[in-house]
Amino acid sequence: MMRLSLGRDGRLPPSLAMGTVDVAFHLAARGRPVPLVIAFAFDGGAPTLDSVRARVAERAHRIPALHYRIARERRRFRRVDRIAADRHVHEAWLPDDTDGSAAGRLMLARPMNADDRPPWDVWLVHGPEGRHTLCYRTDHTFQDGMGAAYTARALLGDDPGGGPVPQPRRLPTAAGLAGTLGDVVGAFGAAKAKPAFDGVCTGRVDVCHADTSLARLRAIGRAHGATVTDVYLAALSHTVRTWHLKQTGAVHPPLPVAIPMSVRAPGEERVPGNHMITARIQLPCDEESPRRALARVVAAMNVLRAGRRRDSMRVLLAATPRSVGARVGVRLVHGRVVAGPVSSVNFGAALVHQGLTARRTAAFASGASGIRSVVTLTCQHDTACLTVVHDEALRTADELPDLWLAALLELERG
Repeated sequence: MMRLSLGRDGRLPPSLAMGTVDVAFHLAARGRPVPLVIAFAFDGGAPTLDSVRARVAERAHRIPALHYRIARERRRFRRVDRIAADRHVHEAWLPDDTDGSAAGRLMLARPMNADDRPPWDVWLVHGPEGRHTLCYRTDHTFQDGMGAAYTARALLGDDPGGGPVPQPRRLPTAAGLAGTLGDVVGAFGAAKAKPAFDGVCTGRVDVCHADTSLARLRAIGRAHGATVTDVYLAALSHTVRTWHLKQTGAVHPPLPVAIPMSVRAPGEERVPGNHMITARIQLPCDEESPRRALARVVAAMNVLRAGRRRDSMRVLLAATPRSVGARVGVRLVHGRVVAGPVSSVNFGAALVHQGLTARRTAAFASGASGIRSVVTLTCQHDTACLTVVHDEALRTADELPDLWLAALLELERG
């Protein structure tokens, strides 16, 4: 278990070996950064750039993850003793960005630093009058989504607490280990049919969002014996069905997707590295009824939960040589076998920065290895935000968030 002191820089190890999943991201992206963003949207007057820099300068020295850079040639994280906050905090103006999509595009397109600084930055993005966005950005090779969420809260929040409790570690089950091995074997098998998401990647991405009430997702879940994640995935399944049918007139086959799961234990909230695994399920896009699609998603997700798939993959990777495990990780989330990651991030209580409460939080990242879309549901307090990052080759993918809201409405109607 990786527990790093939260004290001054000198108490941190001078270097750390990259983990298996870190190396997998490094291989998948061929050594290039994979931007990972936590974006907080606010109503109200924006803080000054100097005040954001002051907050970052005050907090950064107490957060272990912010003190390491990636030594890619050595596949290690090396400690950086001095952090110059003014070089990590930036400002931009996007007065026409009414929905946050332009800020998302900026964060994913803007080059990340290529020098010896730690691979993170903070952006104050001024939107239309009365709105602004604070973004924490890092390299996915260096940090997973939950790690970025914990770090962003500790760095920017008036109250550094308030995040979700990390998942406790449990012993895997025999069924879970068998399922995990099945995922690994399947990753090295034949390419899977994903007609809505197959094709050449341009490398240019777009971002779109949709917001809804978290209470709404919970109510649908209670009515059908499902979790919020189950409802999100079932609605996404019906969304892909509707979208593909509209484009082609054909029914989409079941869609293989990767489900990222955090394995950060208590004490690891703000340490560097990707403390996560992935499992695979098939979204029932061939199902005409949203309600029956939800039942099939619940059944598939319950298999993962009952089998403790999170712990099974964690144990398997820990027992596998890093170089081998990393190559397996690349194959598990490759465009040949999955449409892409479909993540769910629970941010917990809404971020409060200098007295203003964020109206929504959105976590999102770029893809690699032939992935043409990355979908994330980010929940904070009472708001859920669906974010779709998609390659520009998927020209009508900006329809997906509205179709997802329509699928939720169908689930509410039963």
